This record gives sequence, structure tokens and C-alpha cells, in this order.
Amino acid sequence: MSSKAQEVALDRLLVDRFKNGDEAAFNEMVSRYWDRIYGMVHQLLRNQQDAEEVTQDAFIRAHRGLVNFRGDSAFSTWLYQIATNLARNRYWYWWRRKRDKTVSFDQPVSADNDTPLSEVFAADEMETPGSITVTQELVDHISAGMEKLSAKHREILILRNVKNMAYEEIAEILGISVGTVKSRIARARESLRAEIGEDFK
Repeated sequence: MSSKAQEVALDRLLVDRFKNGDEAAFNEMVSRYWDRIYGMVHQLLRNQQDAEEVTQDAFIRAHRGLVNFRGDSAFSTWLYQIATNLARNRYWYWWRRKRDKTVSFDQPVSADNDTPLSEVFAADEMETPGSITVTQELVDHISAGMEKLSAKHREILILRNVKNMAYEEIAEILGISVGTVKSRIARARESLRAEIGEDFK
């Protein structure tokens, strides 16, 4: 049994326990998924307070809706759907308020390289000094490029590049076909490449 299949099976067990009145089962789900949901939401919103509120809200809604959860999709996919929708709503609110831009180290190094910047910086300790040169200027360019992408494009790059989700899972979370996922990722990368400019390909 793959670890993914084991995870789905355990989730199913927890859902059944919760539906049978075992409140502790939901607490287990929260501890299993809190960090993952928070991580994704934080990458979308880039603001700690908003990310914490949205994560909390996602679990409150999941708690309310779990009674009617039919299990057509995996619990994790359903939970990501709730969190993505809430983050999306919060994002538009945030965008209207035009908060100060912050650099996110969870973004991919470039359109051709899916590695998040955080991994590149962490890898620095293992590499010989100077073998990896990611300048603040590059980080700023990528951050600014990501800022200029549409919410749809940024969202799909984060799900694919940072969360390493499969096309099928992204399709389920966003409610679109796998073909649309692939073409949207291609367009998002193209847009990011255009925003970052020739010097940063």
C-alpha cells in the first residue's frame, strides 16, 4: 500500500469515527493537516495573520460540513478545496487593500526551475560557497513577477511547484479538467517568464 493510499485509508477511518460521534477523530485530522493547509494558504496570501485565520476558518467549515462529506474525493482534497476557496476570497480582499509586497522564499527559482527559493537557500550549507548564487535582486524580480500574475496563475504555480501536487489533484481542488490544469500551468510559467524578463531566464 502506498503512503498516499495509507493516508487516504486513515482519513476515511477518522471521518467514519467522527460521523459516529467521536470528536477526538476531528482533532486528529486537525493535527495531521494543520501545517500542510497553513503552508499552502501562507504561500497564497504571504501574510501570517491572514493565513492563520483562513486555516482556522477552513477547519471550522470542514467540521461543520463533514457530516455531509460523501467521500467522493479524498478528505485531504476536500480540505484543500475549502482552504483554497477561502484563501482566494481573502486574496481579493488583500489585493484591494494593496498591502506591502513581501518576498516569498516559497516561490520557484524560475519558470524553468520548480525548486522553491527556500530550498536553494537551505542547500547553501551543503554546497561550496559561491556555487549557488541567488541574489536578492533575483529574488525581488521573481517576487515582483509572481505579484503581477493573475490570481489563477499564481495559485496554480503554487499548487504545482511548491506543493508538488499531481495534475489530477490540482484538477479536483480547482474544479477544472486535467487538460485545463496543464495549459494553465504552461500559460502561468510563460507569464512569469515574461514578467521576470530576458535577464532572468
